[in-house]
Amino acid sequence: MDAQPPVATSRLPRFLLLFAVFLCAACGLVYELALTALGSYLIGNSVLQTSIVLSVMVFAMGVGSLAAKPLRRRAAGAFALVEGLLALVGGLSVLILYIAYAWLRIYTPGVVVIAFVVGVLIGAEIPLLMTLLQRIRKQEAGSAVADMFAVDYIGALIGGLCFPLLLLPTFGQIKGALVVGCVNALAGMVVVLWIFRRQLRRVVQTGLLAGMAAVLAVLGGAYALADDIEVTARQQLYRDPVVHAERTPYQQIVVTESPTLSGDGDMRLFLNGDLQFSSVDEYRYHEALVHPALSGKRSSVLVLGGGDALALREVLRYDDVEKVTLVDLDRAMTRLARDFEPLRHLNDGSLSDPRVTAVNADAFNWLRDTRQRFDAIVIDFPDPDTAALAKLYSVEFYSLVSRALAPHGNLVVQGGSPFFAPKTFWAVDETLKAAGFATTPYNVDVPSFGNWGFLLARPAAEAHGEAPELRLAPDAPELRFLDEAVLRASEVFPVDRRSRDVRPSTLMDPTVLEYQRHEWNAY
Repeated sequence: MDAQPPVATSRLPRFLLLFAVFLCAACGLVYELALTALGSYLIGNSVLQTSIVLSVMVFAMGVGSLAAKPLRRRAAGAFALVEGLLALVGGLSVLILYIAYAWLRIYTPGVVVIAFVVGVLIGAEIPLLMTLLQRIRKQEAGSAVADMFAVDYIGALIGGLCFPLLLLPTFGQIKGALVVGCVNALAGMVVVLWIFRRQLRRVVQTGLLAGMAAVLAVLGGAYALADDIEVTARQQLYRDPVVHAERTPYQQIVVTESPTLSGDGDMRLFLNGDLQFSSVDEYRYHEALVHPALSGKRSSVLVLGGGDALALREVLRYDDVEKVTLVDLDRAMTRLARDFEPLRHLNDGSLSDPRVTAVNADAFNWLRDTRQRFDAIVIDFPDPDTAALAKLYSVEFYSLVSRALAPHGNLVVQGGSPFFAPKTFWAVDETLKAAGFATTPYNVDVPSFGNWGFLLARPAAEAHGEAPELRLAPDAPELRFLDEAVLRASEVFPVDRRSRDVRPSTLMDPTVLEYQRHEWNAY
């Protein structure tokens, strides 16, 4: 396929080849990160998804290195071919997996296959590149390895930084992978074909160039159709028409809406595919979450999470609330709650209330830095199905919360479903107790969710070890769902859903993540 004589000793060919190594390494790491990010968005459980992708790819890289040994005699042509295949598979990987998940309900087997193929192709690069580098200029093996891996690791660094800082914000996941595939094809094929063009027969050069053109044509066509494919595939994932969708650095936000018999429509918010509320019955959830916590002092209130501003709406129904601070990580979520008219209508324009200060920050770090204290704290985070969310259900986090809670103040936490995930719910209870709180667990029925649980808490030392009383304030506004009778009933848990033998959750031992994964997988 290609001859053996070395390329004329020249700094330019060697520089270009090392630059190709740099670009290919950057592209390879982007494929890896794209696969792990997609799994986190679609499946959750980012630790498991990352472990699957990394372990499969590293194993496959070893397989690829061995498989490349017989190809070293025809290293230039083989490397160009490998890069063309890698550009095609890696560039299309996110699109293929998204389609498979949306239409075929297949993800994990698909990601294993694609991670293996990409890993084999990445593993084949280094032996072939080492051979090509030695053809340009012979050097001692250790020195050549040092040069090669130094450039490779720098490329991985740049690729790793470009993925979250440039590719995702600019192109999104699907288009970002396609753009990287094009870069990969050009870097791996054009540079090598130019440097070693005299070693390749004309028919081989023509074939490889035609192959590269075909790869670029496929990737370019996929890029042109990516938006339409994504919209169609996304709609397959949701029962109702999608009226808003965006992918942020933190999550995928989807809003659906369908007509109802009442004529008001059922608007639903999904974060990474998980239902956050249905407009038909969200008032049940938010009344149960907020109003027991505001039965005491409430001039200053902190809301952690709740970027949809529906919990905030309930807080602002009290005229004696003087200031509310809402801390939510995702600026896109609070912007949607403020500017997207259907959601703004549902939350009564709460984020525009002059009493409200919205902060876009990580709640854990924000609590570490704040010196403010609040009469009541409402915690409304999504369920702890990722490591990032499990951090917000830890003893360490609730210890920070206690520092921000004024003496005799109330804290309320949404704890998940005692029916579908009882161990998770009672683990949150144990975690609050381990952080020094006395708790009162309670549960209500929210038709779109099912049975849902909450925990009212107060520092145990100030409550003298007694559970806080579950009640409504005498001046509570008129509520659609909650009253004293409902609250009394909400403290009753069926025998098969009462407290379990569970461990508190900490940063180093996130039991809520373990319980959540096992219990929801059972359903």
